Amino acid sequence: MKPLPSIDFNRILKFNISPFSKWYIKIGLILLALFFVIGSILYTDSLVQEIIKREKGLLDFYTDIYQHYSDPSSNIEDFSFFLEKITPQINFPIIITDSNDVPLEDFDIYSANINVNKNLSYPEKRKAYQSIVMKMKASYAPITIVDSAGKVLQKFYYFHSPLVDKFRLFPVISSVIILIFVGIGYIAFSASRRNEESMVWIGMAKEAAHQLGTPLSSLLAWLEILRNRTSDSEILEMIDEMETDVDRLNIVATRFSKIGSKAELTHTNISDLIEDVSKYFEKRLPHLGKKVEIKRDIPKDYFVDLNADLFSWVFENLFKNAADAIEQKEGLIEVSIKERPGNRIRILVKDNGRGMTNKIKRNIFIPGFSTKKRGWGLGLSLAKKIVEDYHHSKIYVKETAPGKGTTFAIDMKLSEEK
Repeated sequence: MKPLPSIDFNRILKFNISPFSKWYIKIGLILLALFFVIGSILYTDSLVQEIIKREKGLLDFYTDIYQHYSDPSSNIEDFSFFLEKITPQINFPIIITDSNDVPLEDFDIYSANINVNKNLSYPEKRKAYQSIVMKMKASYAPITIVDSAGKVLQKFYYFHSPLVDKFRLFPVISSVIILIFVGIGYIAFSASRRNEESMVWIGMAKEAAHQLGTPLSSLLAWLEILRNRTSDSEILEMIDEMETDVDRLNIVATRFSKIGSKAELTHTNISDLIEDVSKYFEKRLPHLGKKVEIKRDIPKDYFVDLNADLFSWVFENLFKNAADAIEQKEGLIEVSIKERPGNRIRILVKDNGRGMTNKIKRNIFIPGFSTKKRGWGLGLSLAKKIVEDYHHSKIYVKETAPGKGTTFAIDMKLSEEK
């Protein structure tokens, strides 16, 4: 019988984007987000500078009028009108001081848009205004009013309007919104890709189950015919073993048919399940041309809510991969169960095989990835899907190194049913 040809599932699953394409998409999304963020910052900054420039121009105009009306030759009534009617039209903070930066009295008349508690005492109010002047001085140079001899008479300290602060906050808010939308887009893209991948997996699995069904039924029928036509005990024993293997193939077909359907979880003794799978593999390991021992450290009666058909598949894949990784004639596979805090257990499957490099470790669960010459790259990816998607548990490579073997771990929650 000819061996099955190697199948590249990355070519079959055309939606499976190459690592380079994934990086291009990620970099593209990041660059797009940066473009919007930087563009928003630059545009907003130009608006802020324009507003500040206009406010400075308005203040220059205001000080020119103020200097005109404050001239001793001007009408005092006109000056009062200016202070009472024109000053309130300014929409940014202003404080007028003398040449020594001391706020002029009356504070309410010689200032605008200053948020100071009106119930403060005079000394407290003066101190508050002086403090605000110092802050204004640190932000913007004052506009001065001088006499004909160039002597400084008064100073106009100011600060930008609240609108400027709002504009400066805008890039931060818009950046957060843009990043959220980019994040949502990336998550949606990844979810869509995973969903497409799952649909292809489901279709392939169900088709495989359908194709296996008819020949398996025929094989069982032929085995029954052979059984009825011989009385040789050795041949009958061989037929029994063949029937066992055909039954296993039926189980595999059943598992494939369950992919994509909601897994029916039952209260199961996982210790017994591991024991059964171990015994089955121990009988068939000699056919691989190796002497491999499966050593078990499994305390009895750990119960977990799981689908026995699907989860036994996980251990079969782990044992098969462990056996394939053992290059020497004699090997050891160790399977154990350790209790964990929070009513959980950790199942460890350890081998003394060739181990993995970090690169292989990163890719070991990716569909289509295989280190074997004729490997399909399906076993461990299906195991991960069964453990994590159907049983909400976790499977991962706990320890590995080239020449040091590999340890797979499965973290599960124990059943609350006693």
